[in-house]
Amino acid sequence: MKNVLTFNDDNDFNPSKNESVQSLLEEFKAHNRQIYTSLQVLREIAFLKDSNTSERIMYGGIMFTGKADWGGVYVSKNHISFEFSEGHSFSDPDKLLEGTGKKRRHLKIKNVSDIKDKKVGFYVLQAISLSNT
Repeated sequence: MKNVLTFNDDNDFNPSKNESVQSLLEEFKAHNRQIYTSLQVLREIAFLKDSNTSERIMYGGIMFTGKADWGGVYVSKNHISFEFSEGHSFSDPDKLLEGTGKKRRHLKIKNVSDIKDKKVGFYVLQAISLSNT
């Protein structure tokens, strides 16, 4: 797998095919480069793990879909939350997932290094696998 965690502010990222998603990304690019870069790296992981993934705006963030909705990224004041629709059933050996709801679990991403440290790709693979069953 290509190491997507080496991206920095000077790299180009793949634009979204969804006009609304691209508009949201452009807003962050203009006003908050750190959030923009983190969102783009998270998107790259989602698409590298499953080329059939699509994205759209939902609940103010970016929802990822394969055969079913499997997760999304949502920006809050102090972090980006990567929400997993079926996170309750994930393997979580390092106890990195947060949340206590019936199904959904999330990772809080505060900077680009959290993406690697919190093993986002590991959880994305599980989300995609579950959505394809």
